[in-house]
Amino acid sequence: MNEMTREQMPLVEALLKYEQAKHVSMHVPGHKNGAAYERAAAETNDAAHASLYRRYAALLGQDVTEVEGTDDLHEPTGAIREAQQLAAQCFGAEETYFLVSGSTSGNIAAILSCCTKPGDIVIVQRNVHKSVLHGLMLAGARAIFVSPCADKDSGLLTAPSKETIAAAVQRYPEAKAVVLCNPNYYGLGVDLTPIADSVHAHGLPLIVDEAHGAHYGLHPKLPKSALQAGADLVVQSTHKMLLGMTMSAMLHVQGARICRKRLAKALTMIQSSSPSYPLMASLDMSRHYVQTRGPAAFTEGLAAVEYLRSWIGRSNTFSCISPKESVRSVDKDNDQSSTHPLVDPFKVVIYERYGNCTGYDLLDRLRENGIVAEMADLNYVVLLCTLGTTLAEVERVAAALVHLEDQLKIKREVETRSHKDSRHKDRESASIRKLSLQATQMEDLIAEPIAFSIFDLDQRQVRFIDTSEAAGYDAAEAVVPYPPGIPLLYAGETISAAHIKLLQQLSEAGAKCQDASDKTLRTLLVYEK
Repeated sequence: MNEMTREQMPLVEALLKYEQAKHVSMHVPGHKNGAAYERAAAETNDAAHASLYRRYAALLGQDVTEVEGTDDLHEPTGAIREAQQLAAQCFGAEETYFLVSGSTSGNIAAILSCCTKPGDIVIVQRNVHKSVLHGLMLAGARAIFVSPCADKDSGLLTAPSKETIAAAVQRYPEAKAVVLCNPNYYGLGVDLTPIADSVHAHGLPLIVDEAHGAHYGLHPKLPKSALQAGADLVVQSTHKMLLGMTMSAMLHVQGARICRKRLAKALTMIQSSSPSYPLMASLDMSRHYVQTRGPAAFTEGLAAVEYLRSWIGRSNTFSCISPKESVRSVDKDNDQSSTHPLVDPFKVVIYERYGNCTGYDLLDRLRENGIVAEMADLNYVVLLCTLGTTLAEVERVAAALVHLEDQLKIKREVETRSHKDSRHKDRESASIRKLSLQATQMEDLIAEPIAFSIFDLDQRQVRFIDTSEAAGYDAAEAVVPYPPGIPLLYAGETISAAHIKLLQQLSEAGAKCQDASDKTLRTLLVYEK
């Protein structure tokens, strides 16, 4: 495609043409291009409600359906097809599919496209998003979980090492695919190139959940993308790090290892037959912006985030994971310790360095000062910056942190005076960032096959048990801290002492967990022994 084509936004232009035609709508949706909202505004005596109706009416002129000129997502031949082709060119794929149900739908469809019969084996990174597990369930697949590498200093998990993946593929040559998540929610990742080469050497496709890396490969200061590393199928949440509306995402494919006919069929099954055109248009516009501006699209955002990192670097209270820090492999079988200094500069992962403030506490304190962060865990708060972040915004973040510094300094002084022994010092040096769960997750680099199904195949009796007494029992439900949506416990997994310790910490911190019946995490549903 030439430069003139690159400047176009085929789907956006098609929707504008539809909107300007002022047709009489005798088709869905029922709001009739926003006209029903305009009528509601005229009929109400409440000025605030009238303003709200009109505000939404302005958004709905392009909320259309599959009519002449707007194309069909599930069988595109016109504007959507052209928009997807431009996206493929922009991100380096052979073929790109627009997603209107987020990366969740892409991850599920990816697994369904590779599994052809119940019981198929898929090699899966253990710390994946729950949508990957849902894909395994729908496929009736068996998962071979492989343990990821861990950062020695932060305790955060990234992707498995090349050696671990190679060993898993050799042990299970009948596997249908390898599924990884890179980068993680905190912006830490690895260079996937050697892993892709190893997987391909065994004839398998590499599927990558790159939900947090839609911007990768688009600027010299950003890590290369999974597609550039050689992955066969890549799912990206365009709405997370680029300009897409919430729920909009893309699925990219290259090479011959993915059956595209099965993939297209799976996407038709997973996604709505009435997809949102505004969502798809935002994908078209997002692609247009980064493709026409090139690396310059990220200049202002990178300058802003570098300012924030510089300020935090001078702080006496807060610190952050630096792009210069490395992630070390702890592959015990191969006794290797490779470094992967891949940190997304746009993810500013901060923590209070003296242990006086958990990540959840810091999240709440920031919110009280007008700063709404992306997520928190026991130790960290993730400040998510993008190409849309401005210097004025990060200056507000710095001002809020200055205010919190004063508060926490007073707290430290009080605690220091109240501790006559070395306990306070020990608390600082121990660093709450060391999570005992990491050791549990690294015990078995390559697990035995675990069967997934949407049907309840385990007929054992279940009961609730006090969490403190659950060690040795098999969990009858999953526990998924959200965000980031990565399971802490899988249903059927044996509960360890390390699990219990972290569950109790999460309970005390008031963490939000999905799937757990008892939201306080004081009890767990387990299988009877």
